Amino acid sequence: FLSTGSASADPLKIALILDRGGKDDKSFNTAAFRGATEAKEKLGIFLKEVEVADDNLYEPAMKSFAQKKFDLIIAVGVSQSEPVKKLAKENPNQKFAIVDAKVDAPNVVSLVFEEHEGSYLVGYVAGLKSTSGKIGFIGGMDIPLIRRFEMAYTQGAKAAKPSTQVLTNYIGVTSEAWNNPTKGKELAQSQYGQGADIIFTAAGASNNGVFDASEAQKKFTIGCDSNQNWIKPGLVLTSMLKRVDTAVYKTIEDVTKGKFKGGVHTFGLKDNGIDWALYEHNKKLFTEAEIKK
Repeated sequence: FLSTGSASADPLKIALILDRGGKDDKSFNTAAFRGATEAKEKLGIFLKEVEVADDNLYEPAMKSFAQKKFDLIIAVGVSQSEPVKKLAKENPNQKFAIVDAKVDAPNVVSLVFEEHEGSYLVGYVAGLKSTSGKIGFIGGMDIPLIRRFEMAYTQGAKAAKPSTQVLTNYIGVTSEAWNNPTKGKELAQSQYGQGADIIFTAAGASNNGVFDASEAQKKFTIGCDSNQNWIKPGLVLTSMLKRVDTAVYKTIEDVTKGKFKGGVHTFGLKDNGIDWALYEHNKKLFTEAEIKK
C-alpha cells in the first residue's frame, strides 16, 4: 500500500516529440510546446520534449519513451503517423496522441483541425484587401493536408472578389520542406515579383523566409497556426490560428483526470480551435466594416 501511494504522488510523465521545424518554428511546433509547457506549469506534469533531426529517429524516440513507461507520448505532425501506428499496436497499454493525423487505435488520440475553415476566412481577408487582384499561397510539404489550406484559401478569396488570381507554390515533397526559409523567401520574392500583394504561408519554419521577403518588398503576408502578427508588425495582415496549444493542453489534462479516450478529436471555429488573428499589431489595418464582413 505504501509503495502504491508514493507512486501515485509522482508527477505524470509526458513526452512531446516535435516535427522537423522544432519548438522555435513560431508555428505549430511552437504552439504544441506552449500547450505542453502550460500543462507543466498548471497541472504539475513532468515534461520531456525532443526535437528530431531525421524522420528515421521518430520511432526510436517513441520506443524509448514507451520503455520508460511515460504516461502519454505526443507526436507532432503527419510525418509521425506511421511510427505511432506501429508502436501503438506493439504497446497497447501506452497512451499516444498525434497532432495533424488520424491513427485508428484505441490507445491513440488523433488531434485534427478544420484547417479549411480558417483558410477560407483568411482567403476572404486577402480577397477583400488585395489591391492588385493577385494573391499568393506558399505551402510547406505538398501533402493533402496543406492542399486543403490552399483550396479553401482560394475559395475564400474568390468569395470576397471573384476575379482574384491565386499564385501557388510548395516548398518541397519531403519533411525538410517545413524548415527551409531560404526556399520560402525565394518563392515569396517570385510571387511578389509577379504582382501578388498578399501571400498566405503554411510552411512551418519556412514561413520565416516568406516574412523576410515581405519585409524586403514591403508587401503583406498572412501567417499560420500561431499568431504570427508580431513577427513583422504592420506587414502580417492576419494569421490563420490553429490552436494546437489548446488541443495539447486538453489532452494532457484528460490524462491527469483519468479521462483519456482514444479516437479522433476535431477542433474548428465552433470551439475556438480555429480562428483568424485580430490583435493590436494588425487591427488598424482593417475598417470596422471589413472586420464585420
